[in-house]
Amino acid sequence: MKIDAPKIAKNLTARNFTDIYYEEDPEFEMSIITDSEFVNEVLDRVRLYNTVIKNCKFINTDFSKIDITDVRFENCDLSNTNLRNASMNRVVFYNCKLLGSDLTESYIGNVKFEKSILNMAMFGNSKLEKVTFEDISLESADFYDCKFKKVEFLYCNINGVSFEETSLKGIDISSSNFESLIVSIDNLKGCKVSTIQAIQFASLMGLKIKD
Repeated sequence: MKIDAPKIAKNLTARNFTDIYYEEDPEFEMSIITDSEFVNEVLDRVRLYNTVIKNCKFINTDFSKIDITDVRFENCDLSNTNLRNASMNRVVFYNCKLLGSDLTESYIGNVKFEKSILNMAMFGNSKLEKVTFEDISLESADFYDCKFKKVEFLYCNINGVSFEETSLKGIDISSSNFESLIVSIDNLKGCKVSTIQAIQFASLMGLKIKD
């Protein structure tokens, strides 16, 4: 699936994330932020545009209602970060950690999560449109009552993921692995699975398969 990549200028201004305190509005644009540590902070309605963020730590930070457009995160730690009510468009998270992060009630469009850890991340009541999870650990993540449109899980660990009240129609999980999932049979209709996964689902339903 082709998703729209971040539109990032070649000439970016080097900044430290703490510089945001000196801005009239909590906003970064056309910036490159490297090796910043912004931990246990509270900053509402941050706006990040046309920016690259590398090797930064945002652990336990409250970024509720953040607006992220045309941004690339590389090697960043956003564990236990509050990203509720976020708006994300044309964003890449590469080799990042979002362990236990809260992305509930968010809009996530044209976003790629790659080679990252999202165990126990929460996406409940969010809309995901043109989103790719590739080579991701999503163990015990929660997608309760989400709206999926062109979402794919490529070579991911989705063990224990909850898709409760979320339709997987048209969603391809065939290359991913799991031992168990939380999903209703009705919401599984139209999901693309591998032969082995089909046997797993049959087993979870209590069916006894006979050769």
